[in-house]
Amino acid sequence: MTQTATTRVTPPVQVRKPVGKWSGTAWLRRAPLMPALLFTIVVTQIPFVLTVFYSFQSWNLVRPGSRHFVGLRNYVDVFADSQFRGAMLNTVLLTVVCVLVAMLLGLGLALLLDRRFIGRGVVRTLLITPFLILPAAGALLWKTTMFDPSYGLLNFVFGGDTDWLSEFPLASVMAQIVWQWTPFMMLLILAGLQGQSKEVLEAAAVDGAGRWRIFASITLPQLTRYLQLAILLGAIYIVNSFDAIFLMTQGGPGTASTNLPYYIYQRAFEGFDIGQSSAMGVIVVVLTLIVATFALRLMFRTFGVSEVR
Repeated sequence: MTQTATTRVTPPVQVRKPVGKWSGTAWLRRAPLMPALLFTIVVTQIPFVLTVFYSFQSWNLVRPGSRHFVGLRNYVDVFADSQFRGAMLNTVLLTVVCVLVAMLLGLGLALLLDRRFIGRGVVRTLLITPFLILPAAGALLWKTTMFDPSYGLLNFVFGGDTDWLSEFPLASVMAQIVWQWTPFMMLLILAGLQGQSKEVLEAAAVDGAGRWRIFASITLPQLTRYLQLAILLGAIYIVNSFDAIFLMTQGGPGTASTNLPYYIYQRAFEGFDIGQSSAMGVIVVVLTLIVATFALRLMFRTFGVSEVR
């Protein structure tokens, strides 16, 4: 009896190439982005590192040879400065009021534009136009055509000769910023409205729910993520507003309409105090990064992105 031995042939072990973020394929995919990354580092990160370095120096350009290391004293002096605290309060007030008013107006306009009517495309284009105008051009437009005490439209409509930029400086700047950013809020909210399920709305109407009930119970919860996104993105941009204040009020009268970006400009380019203005800039950047971090996390959660690769 012959016994046949069966020999098992073991297949060769295949070594799988790494597919992680440091693999060659990943580098090839990222290579076209390297010039943009290098450019961003050169124009943003290197100046920021220098700003942090200067914030620990006492350096005023009108006193040659006065530059020396002072540690955290600039930061202590900044927080002890009453004008800085006033500018911070104006910045918070300007940001909160402009974001909330622009969001409410954008919500109302988005609800109107979500309906079908003749000429809806033209109306949408006209309402988006303010957001497409350069901020500096928009500020000059409102300063000369709306708030001018001699021939401004507001005095023409309400009568009188009110100098709006002198008597109501911060409110005037808020009006211009709200006009500029309402279309941005409207576009975000309109995207959320058009993403609603029409079947659910029709079913609610068939069940006897009124318009307000449908809005409060279905539409508003659907828009919650878009409203949060609009508030956070609007806050990031509006907190850094400079054009309107520089061109309309120059921070005045006195410091009535001075916000943090404009106050930093004054200390750096009018007072030539490089040390304290750098410390103020670092503080503003840190606060903005905190808001931006929450905004980015909200964006990823809103659009279902779990990880940035």
